[in-house]
Amino acid sequence: MNFFQNMISSIVKRTLRLDTLGLKDFGVLHKDLNKATESVMSTTGEVSSLVYSEHLLDMIENQNDDDLLEFLRNLVINYDVDTDILIKDTKSYAGEKNQKNYKKMTQSSEPRWLELFKRLNATSDGTSRLVKLRERMGVLRKDNLEIEALDAGLLDLFKYWFNPSFLVLEKIDWSTPANVLEKIIAYEAVHEINSWDDLRARLAPNDRQCFAFFHPLIPEEPLIFVEVALCNSIPSSIQEVIKIERDEINAEEANTAVFYSISNCQNGLSGISFGNFLIKKVAHKLKMEMPKLDVFVTLSPIPGFMSWLENKAPMSYERCIDGIDIEEDLMKKAITYLTESDREDKKPNDAVARFHLGNGAILQQINLNADLSKKGKDQSNGLMANYLYDLDVVEKNHELFFKTKIVQISDEIKSLKKKYS
Repeated sequence: MNFFQNMISSIVKRTLRLDTLGLKDFGVLHKDLNKATESVMSTTGEVSSLVYSEHLLDMIENQNDDDLLEFLRNLVINYDVDTDILIKDTKSYAGEKNQKNYKKMTQSSEPRWLELFKRLNATSDGTSRLVKLRERMGVLRKDNLEIEALDAGLLDLFKYWFNPSFLVLEKIDWSTPANVLEKIIAYEAVHEINSWDDLRARLAPNDRQCFAFFHPLIPEEPLIFVEVALCNSIPSSIQEVIKIERDEINAEEANTAVFYSISNCQNGLSGISFGNFLIKKVAHKLKMEMPKLDVFVTLSPIPGFMSWLENKAPMSYERCIDGIDIEEDLMKKAITYLTESDREDKKPNDAVARFHLGNGAILQQINLNADLSKKGKDQSNGLMANYLYDLDVVEKNHELFFKTKIVQISDEIKSLKKKYS
């Protein structure tokens, strides 16, 4: 961690040195967005580029949504690919395949606004600020498809900048700085954390752990985190996992690691899957530290089940909301929902199922009355699922799933399918 901290310190010091430079030495800092953009794009000096870019990024962040949208539209119009030049450079490369022609062709094939994003990224805290910018763009592009290309281009850059090899895995516990703990509370997306006592119950006991990915350039912002319960059996109820008052077990004697909550933290990084890498990395880390762990399983929500039931099996849905006891029928429909697909791509109906099965897990178990919170009842009438990560075959299952789209299921689920068929 000392190396990591030294690297951050070096970046901060570099930024501070830039701040001490006299901005007047670099010409006019335009108050007009379009002129300020052209200053960034036309400068050739490294330091002047940073100064102009910092100024432009400050201006962009201060725009209201309407003005920001207009700015983004202008980027698409004024800094897009020049197709005439691209055609010319492509013909040159086709006629003579050398390094010079290849470089010209690749440069002309990229929109110039992509270079703008790269220059903005080099500024003070530029990476974090661009993530926030894309978060705003995500809201704006819903009704303005003309900026979709900008969003896609920025996402492609993020996939390079947030490559898993750059990410740092950190354990989050009760000694973690308060500013990070506050973000864990705020970003928890699966099972709400309602108080500091609630958070303490998830972080302080030895049989409860939490891990997060960080990026060196935004060290105080978790990208994604997973909460883990160490148990002696596979749990069938989230109430037992997250309740504040419970009997703690000896973590060293636990044989089961339960991933019960995975939360993405940065909306501006949507489209980048950190979760599959995080789960496998944490599972291997825990296995090394606690050799007695031999079961790695989730306790997962089934968020789309009730919506699917309303559309595909309205009679069952009506019986559910009327409170009639139809547990067997509910289980039958849940198995159909999780193991058969109504989608054109033939992937599982449920988003959480697509995630875990795509990672190489298998559908191990479906649990009735597993989440009795309002959210749990609204999403799935209280049902939750366990997905098993067998570390010996997880990569094989991953490859098989993407080739066949077949849902890998446990013997228990196979027996239930046979029973209900």
